Amino acid sequence: MPAIIRNFLAYAALLAAVLAFLPGSAYLGAVAVSLTVILGWRDMRQVPRAVFSVAVLALVFALGRDPALIVGAASNMSRLAGLVLAVMLLSSVLGRSRDLQRISASLFGGKPLTRYLSLSFGTSLVSVPLNFGSVAVVGSLVGERIRRSGDSEATRNATRAVLRGFGVSPTFSPLSISVVLTLTLLPGLSSVQLLSLSVPFSIVLVLAGLFWREPESGQETVAPEDQAGLATWLRFSALILVICAGVFLLGHQFQLSYAHAVTLSCLGAVLGWRFLVWSRKQNPPLTNMSNVSNELAIVGGSAFIGAVISGVVLGQIDGDAAFPVWLWPVLAASIPWVFFVAGLGGVNPIVIGTLAGGILGSIWPENALIGLGIGMVTGWGITAFGTPFAANALIMERLTGYKAADASFRWSLGLSLSSLTTASLLAAGLTAALV
Repeated sequence: MPAIIRNFLAYAALLAAVLAFLPGSAYLGAVAVSLTVILGWRDMRQVPRAVFSVAVLALVFALGRDPALIVGAASNMSRLAGLVLAVMLLSSVLGRSRDLQRISASLFGGKPLTRYLSLSFGTSLVSVPLNFGSVAVVGSLVGERIRRSGDSEATRNATRAVLRGFGVSPTFSPLSISVVLTLTLLPGLSSVQLLSLSVPFSIVLVLAGLFWREPESGQETVAPEDQAGLATWLRFSALILVICAGVFLLGHQFQLSYAHAVTLSCLGAVLGWRFLVWSRKQNPPLTNMSNVSNELAIVGGSAFIGAVISGVVLGQIDGDAAFPVWLWPVLAASIPWVFFVAGLGGVNPIVIGTLAGGILGSIWPENALIGLGIGMVTGWGITAFGTPFAANALIMERLTGYKAADASFRWSLGLSLSSLTTASLLAAGLTAALV
């Protein structure tokens, strides 16, 4: 019975995010998220429990300090929880696709260099609509190869490729929480302006990973078990383009918030799939959302915490305060490092992103917002593949047996440090040139 109730509450939270334009929907969504987490408390891991517990303390603090803080925090919580639920629904639908299985299997084909690039860029592409589902799908194939043939340079490099491929998705994916949160908190920054810089950065980062992999003893070509043809790739790419086009259309033509646009576009794809299968006289069951307590606790709790802290800090800042011009490039340069160091301490990037965007975004020079935005998404992405507490690293540890501290941190430390340096210089240079 509790599972049925959790499933109902999860869909209620999603509906509240869809109806965000109605008064009180944010409170409804926040309550539904909170009840889903509470009912699933026994089955949750320690980190989500800790995050949600801190969110409860933040709620108590806000009630005593300034109840008005709860309005923005609840809205932030409901909006991001709805986004995550919509992406999870989309991931569940695509996970049943034969095309996706063929694409994932075909990524293992070719010689070591081709295989590494195929896995990296392929995981990045699959992660656009699937989010963490891409790690589960591609990573399971790596785990299966380890079980069949044992540990090797090839499987370790494949693990690196999957982690880094997914890791760059927060930097460039229009559907990722990082990009959504950045564009939501920095309304003066356009998605085209941000993505025009973050996409090239992501490509360079993946290519740089070639220098931080193990030389493979054999240069044999591995034949993919289930080759994906051109039609398969075209269908999958077309779906991504349609979803992204929906986001831009809803955001620009109908003036919806970016988070709302992503949620609706993902749901549109899910409904389109259901109409397609109904037309074939099939009626697959609705996706079970009763097991999303961990995700909602981390995303919703982090969003609530960050919004409360941002509101408190902003209340202490004098809106007329003058800051020296040199301060902005210095702050921009520090943003990626703050994300990474906090990630090493187990702090979810949503907290840092909400604080950085919520506090700095309100006082940042309008014409230099791209410096802050690029610092946020690049720092988020590097943290995603370079820290052992990231969800994708923990998923790969479970699938492959490689410790997250080794696979994400030790194996990629050089890449992380060089990427952080590049990201800092880019963010600081853009800010200095435009401020």
